[in-house]
Amino acid sequence: MGNAATTSPPTVNAAVANAASASFAGLTAKLDYLSAADVEQVRAAYRFADQAHLGQLRNSGEPYITHPIAVAAQCAEWKLDAQALMAALLHDALEDCGITKIELIERFGSPVAELVDGLTKLDKLHFNTREENQAESFRKMLLAMARDVRVILIKLADRSHNMRTMSDMPKSKWGRIASETLDIYAPIAHRLGLNGTYRELQDLSFKHLRPWRYATLTKAVTKARSRRRDLIQKVQKEVEAVFAGAGMPVRIAGREKSLFSIYKKMQNKHLSFAQVTDIYGLRIMVPTVIDCYKALGLLHQLYKPVPGKFKDHIAIAKLNGYQSLHTTLVGPAGINVEFQMRTEAMHVVAESGVAAHWLYKASHPDASADRLGSQWLQSLLDIQDETRDAAEFWDHVKVDLFPDAVYVFTPKSQILALPRGATIVDFAYAIHSNVGDRTVAARINGEQVPLRTELKNGDVVEVVTAQVSSPNPNWLDFVRTGRARSKIRHHLKTMEQEESQSLGLRLLQQAVRAEGFADLPAENAEYGPIWKKLLGFTGSKNRHELLTDIGLGKRIANIVAKRLVNLLTEAGYKSDALLLTRERFTAHESNGVGAITLDGSESASVQFAKCCHPIPGDSIVGYLGRGEGLVVHVHDCAVAKKLHHKDAERFIGVDWSEDPVRSFKAGITVTGINGKGLLAKMATALAAAEADIVDIDMGQESAQEARQLRFLIAVRDTAHLEVALRNLRRTQHVIKAERSGAASSG
Repeated sequence: MGNAATTSPPTVNAAVANAASASFAGLTAKLDYLSAADVEQVRAAYRFADQAHLGQLRNSGEPYITHPIAVAAQCAEWKLDAQALMAALLHDALEDCGITKIELIERFGSPVAELVDGLTKLDKLHFNTREENQAESFRKMLLAMARDVRVILIKLADRSHNMRTMSDMPKSKWGRIASETLDIYAPIAHRLGLNGTYRELQDLSFKHLRPWRYATLTKAVTKARSRRRDLIQKVQKEVEAVFAGAGMPVRIAGREKSLFSIYKKMQNKHLSFAQVTDIYGLRIMVPTVIDCYKALGLLHQLYKPVPGKFKDHIAIAKLNGYQSLHTTLVGPAGINVEFQMRTEAMHVVAESGVAAHWLYKASHPDASADRLGSQWLQSLLDIQDETRDAAEFWDHVKVDLFPDAVYVFTPKSQILALPRGATIVDFAYAIHSNVGDRTVAARINGEQVPLRTELKNGDVVEVVTAQVSSPNPNWLDFVRTGRARSKIRHHLKTMEQEESQSLGLRLLQQAVRAEGFADLPAENAEYGPIWKKLLGFTGSKNRHELLTDIGLGKRIANIVAKRLVNLLTEAGYKSDALLLTRERFTAHESNGVGAITLDGSESASVQFAKCCHPIPGDSIVGYLGRGEGLVVHVHDCAVAKKLHHKDAERFIGVDWSEDPVRSFKAGITVTGINGKGLLAKMATALAAAEADIVDIDMGQESAQEARQLRFLIAVRDTAHLEVALRNLRRTQHVIKAERSGAASSG
């Protein structure tokens, strides 16, 4: 299918040849496996593509339409369906001719448009061959981006034709395209089991990358072929006689190693051409799997096997579905000959891989075709469930070849592989833990997106960081990778320990003041023995652990302070009587000296109870829960009252700061007359009060006349909450709006 460039004006014969190669007639002969209706659809796609590419020429001077026809012809060789052939004819129309996807959907239906769109997206990806180590990731990315395996098959047909006609391209492009083909497309063909295409792409790449070596090796193989022809013919006759004697029907075919694989073997094993012994071999096709093993026995009786050269790829098939028995035998004149035994069905898979399903179905329209397709997919896609029919086959073909991974780019075109469902935060931690910890925003393909956005194959992801930022506990709800999860937890735990330690220090200082000592004793030689005795009493390893335990509520500050004061008194230190009197005098007031002041900047060590949602302006109390730090409740909260009845000594004085640094959540319940736009009106009223909606519970009573909705809103303080409630009460169809959860506010 080469399209040789000419410098002289084209002759009449050339013009006729061009017209023939640009016509649909050449393709029609290969479509005999399709129904008349399918052929008509393919013809319609040809007409559309021909019109779209009108006036465009290839480098050879041929009409551009010759390329889509050649690609479709290759797909027809693999017996692909009508949709795939239509997409092959239209594959350059979307990119080169200004045709839109909508237009393709209207003319040819969504499946064809999706295939063309998939091909267009793959064309936009460019592999930088200088980054050799990324070739494997790029291959996987291409496979994963094609959610339908037909996209890759058409892409391989497209690349095959481009390689066949590469002589017409400028020589400056040969190196890049041939390297890309060798690194990316040939291994994909191998992964899909398309052995013929794999060998051809390798040899064509070799021809354009190393023309001199290719020419030298071609001459050597041609010479060797003529020298060994007699030998191979003799072996073939002897083998045929053995099988005829055993009454086994077989088909024998010669097999020749590809030029590129000979070259690689010489290079990797440092061999001369004369030392490569397995250039020629024989394939023996037999009716059944059992016959493969019988054939092996007969051959081993005829010639001696070479030890260590037997491989059973039938019992253990290769990942791409390949099955055969391989053995190397010492033939006449001491020449090694490789034999491959396989059934006809195995041969189809060995040569055509993923296309075997369509090929075999076309030539054997019986039930075994689906079984073959099932076996093929079982190994190719590592599908655990058994596939039973053609419909299921298609469902599985549409699954990614790498179902558990997603491949994305960094802004510098590095490829990262992440688990499917991974988010921006997973991506950030995959780059570096410092990037993850400091992430504040992100862009995918240049567009701003939320951090919980799931990544798709081919996305270019850019993360925005800030020095002051730190991980958010909510990230644990959506991250997918173990790395991100452990890094976030580690950071939060460290932060929690630091904050709990700080809170514990404040609580112990406060308790010690109440006992008449202005401050905690220092950690020095003078007070060392006292701290040692105190740690022995509490069972803590060191002072830091003791303070953290107090902050987390695992130990009660008052009890530890009393023990510390006893130790100080025993050692001869006296309390300050004036300080003791003042502390006792103000102890009953919540805003007494030493009450913990809250401004909202506390994160891990202080929690605001969800039962009553305290906000600045509320009268509040602090409860040191066991191991959960300080929990703040509204003073009259029913839950707090129950806890006080059981654990009064765990309650401490807390108060609001004059200037809280953030907003706080408050629960409200709104009752309204059910009707169109009720929720929208409520949302508008809250927005007018500058109160953000955090959560909505609409209940299950949608059919009733009066409806109750529960909101969680973010407000600055009780005054701000009152403004929001007043706005709601004035809203049309709202009967009642009140705060929920908090028993009272002070």
